[in-house]
Amino acid sequence: MKIGELALATGTPVETIRFYEREGLLPAPGRSSGNYRIYDEDHVGRLAFIRHCRSLDMALDEVRVLLRFKDAPQDDCGEVNRVLDEHIGHVAHRIRELKALEKQLRALRSQCRAPEGRGACGILEGLSQAAAQHPDAAPAVGGHVHQHVGRTHGRH
Repeated sequence: MKIGELALATGTPVETIRFYEREGLLPAPGRSSGNYRIYDEDHVGRLAFIRHCRSLDMALDEVRVLLRFKDAPQDDCGEVNRVLDEHIGHVAHRIRELKALEKQLRALRSQCRAPEGRGACGILEGLSQAAAQHPDAAPAVGGHVHQHVGRTHGRH
């Protein structure tokens, strides 16, 4: 199948497939006489595996390790356990950060019980005070949640 067909079959954007190829996660496909990339069922399965790992918010380096062991099933899988244990630790850390963020947002939200004029808005006042106290402060969490899910650690 051509790259567009692989993209449709797996629900993966063409650019993401090319990115995974450049990163060495997907093996280079064969080429047709017209120099089109030609993919097979092995590519479909490998791409599904990669996408599932990414849906678990695994970094590309973590996926690389898992693929290496998937490609060598006779090897000891202790490294796979280590990768997953580390990933669980990262997830637990992010959950703590997100809970702290939720607490901050709830405290901020509690400053405004009823809509008032902009000049009396407790939320805007609280944000302004915090910004003035910490003008160079980085966000407590590594990115906005919608941008963060599935795209941390240089993820694509």
